[in-house]
Amino acid sequence: MSIVTLLPFIVLIGAMFLMTRSAKKKQQAAAQMRNEMQPGTGVRTIGGMYATVKEIGDETVLLEVAPGVHAVYAKNAIGAVLDDAEYNRIVHGDEEESDSETVVPDDASSLTEVAAAEGTEKDADAPKADLTKKSDVAEDGTEGQKDGKADGETDAK
Repeated sequence: MSIVTLLPFIVLIGAMFLMTRSAKKKQQAAAQMRNEMQPGTGVRTIGGMYATVKEIGDETVLLEVAPGVHAVYAKNAIGAVLDDAEYNRIVHGDEEESDSETVVPDDASSLTEVAAAEGTEKDADAPKADLTKKSDVAEDGTEGQKDGKADGETDAK
């Protein structure tokens, strides 16, 4: 047998080895996460339910789903162990405390006020743009009164 005939088998075995290795790493990380659970921590089940760990057994976990409501789950049903801040943000709606007090204005007036306060020479020399329609200026009081109809009126009934 030559190396050319064995090459596809070698590539196939190498690919299988790499796939099983990554799957084993994921399983080990999940098992380690489940072993780090302690009573009082927040968890998310694989079904998407958020709960607090009350007791941990060999193969099961007692979860408090709501105040006074307990349920027994298999350890394998725990999808993620959450830190306290993330659990409180998701379950109780607590907002994250940020160090930066960023204020977002509701409109763009603060942006134009800053530019006007700086008073750059370029802005002072430039003429202001007239954004009104020429027909609007001529009609002044007759806006929407064409053909004796107000805005939104039609002939169809």
